[in-house]
Amino acid sequence: MIAAERRRIADLIDSLTPEQLATPSLCGAWTAQEVAAHLAAPFVVPQWRFLPAIVRSGFNLHGANARLAREVGRRPAGELAAALRSNAEHPLRPPVVGHPGQLTDLQVHGQDIRRPLGVAAGLHPDRLRVSLDFLVGGRAIGFVDRRRIAGLRFEVTDLDWSAGDGPVVRGTGEALLLALSGRRIVLPELAGDGAAVLAAR
Repeated sequence: MIAAERRRIADLIDSLTPEQLATPSLCGAWTAQEVAAHLAAPFVVPQWRFLPAIVRSGFNLHGANARLAREVGRRPAGELAAALRSNAEHPLRPPVVGHPGQLTDLQVHGQDIRRPLGVAAGLHPDRLRVSLDFLVGGRAIGFVDRRRIAGLRFEVTDLDWSAGDGPVVRGTGEALLLALSGRRIVLPELAGDGAAVLAAR
């Protein structure tokens, strides 16, 4: 699943114009190209450079990721796509979040790039289920604030998946994937008594 998503991102990056690559993504202040750089960074940045980046960012992992994404994002987009494609089968397993976290990172960031560009692309149902299970399963450190989703029930309208108890938050699998990951842009796409609770959090 991870290999397929890496190749999918590589194909997407190869298909974009320079103007599209420079478009702001849904991921903070990153452009589409910088999101691709974040995903390719483990394969183009020597491991010994990660610790100094973390130190320079005050041991803030998100800050280190942002620093590396901007740095790696200066490389040609074709080089980033090639790195993802040639390392599609790489067994990278991040600590704590493991392979489900890696798969979820790819799926969420793919939509971070596609949505602002209006590039439609459905998510594979089996891969989407893995990521949804991961996001509500308690191990999604850095992806989900547990307080934001506590006491809510999430129900997907376009595939057979639900989780949790409480007021219902209902939407497509893609919308819930992005909402669980903190992307406010999808809040208008959600329904149910719990949607307003989630929005307020």
